[in-house]
Amino acid sequence: MRIAMFSWESLHSAKVGGLAPHVTELSEQLAKLGHEVHIFTRSAWYRDYDEINGVHYQRCRFDESGDILTQMNNMCDAMFERFVRVSKEFGDFDVIHGHDWHPVNVLNRIKYELGKPYVMTYHSTEWGRNGNSHVNSQTANDVSHREWQGGFDSSQVIITSDNFKREVQDLYSIPDYKISIIPNGISPGKMEKEVDAGSVKKDYGIHPYAPVILFTGRMHYQKGPDMLVRAIPKVLDGNNWGAHFVFIGEGEMRPYCQDLANDLNIGNSCHFLGYSPDDVLKDWTNACDMTCVPSRNEPFGIVVLESWDATKAVVATDAVKIVDNFQNGVLSYRNPDSIAWGINYALDGLDSRTPSMGSNGKKLVKTKFSWDTIARNTVDVYSKI
Repeated sequence: MRIAMFSWESLHSAKVGGLAPHVTELSEQLAKLGHEVHIFTRSAWYRDYDEINGVHYQRCRFDESGDILTQMNNMCDAMFERFVRVSKEFGDFDVIHGHDWHPVNVLNRIKYELGKPYVMTYHSTEWGRNGNSHVNSQTANDVSHREWQGGFDSSQVIITSDNFKREVQDLYSIPDYKISIIPNGISPGKMEKEVDAGSVKKDYGIHPYAPVILFTGRMHYQKGPDMLVRAIPKVLDGNNWGAHFVFIGEGEMRPYCQDLANDLNIGNSCHFLGYSPDDVLKDWTNACDMTCVPSRNEPFGIVVLESWDATKAVVATDAVKIVDNFQNGVLSYRNPDSIAWGINYALDGLDSRTPSMGSNGKKLVKTKFSWDTIARNTVDVYSKI
């Protein structure tokens, strides 16, 4: 099959969050299965076309001024023009597959002007990104409308978890017959790296034997970094007074969380690294003792798979449904006290139960969450169009 993927980000163009590795790695696995895959995405100062790991990158240039909706309108216009041109050059496409609300306009132009149905994958919702609440703004309303429109006009919908399916259906009333649940994935070994944990810690002024809890991801309200900061005093006040917390990621809550840490007199135990390159992320994922995912809303949780790939246990809120409590991680409620309890439980078991949780997660990475399994299930969805 010749497959057109539409996404505002990828690992080889603009990269924003977890959508980038999903689109890129799914496309690469589909190519390995013998399909011809083209990713239509933003240029982000890359050249207009590349073939990387068997995937064709059709990077689109457009006017990026204005608000996010104006930018996405311009992006979709550029994608449509590029799609028409690429179709003439490479041949007709068998499958159109869009990711999240950003390309909905171009997906519908292709459907209604060219007569081609499409598949839509939801990775998050505007409601969820705002911490499970509706924001009274025109931008939020317009984004939500495009999310609804994608679900309404698509022929098939892919959603990454049962819990997220309920969220999307509650918001947009998508019928069951349209929906397939296919989880996010990871290439086993992607996050593996041999590191001297003590040296990694020492480079950041942390004692080589001090336990480290790692947060990675966008520093947004949805992801709950502030709840983790508020949990830290309850960790340091007990037997785990020497623990350190490393935050990797950018977002509007980073300055707030840094100020909050200082106000709580825990600034010396917190390290806010901001956006970090992949090698630094790998260093810390392998050097840490566990990761924490304190999300208020989490459609899936790719950082959980990355942690498991490095054989690390995960402490997560009950918003993260892929964690099996006490088997491959520890689940807490969505509040600082409970998060602190989960971290203390995992820290207290570093010499016993906690490492086995990471090992159990690693087994899942190699089976249930491998890209080969996910790509084959995605092809099954394509066959329903």
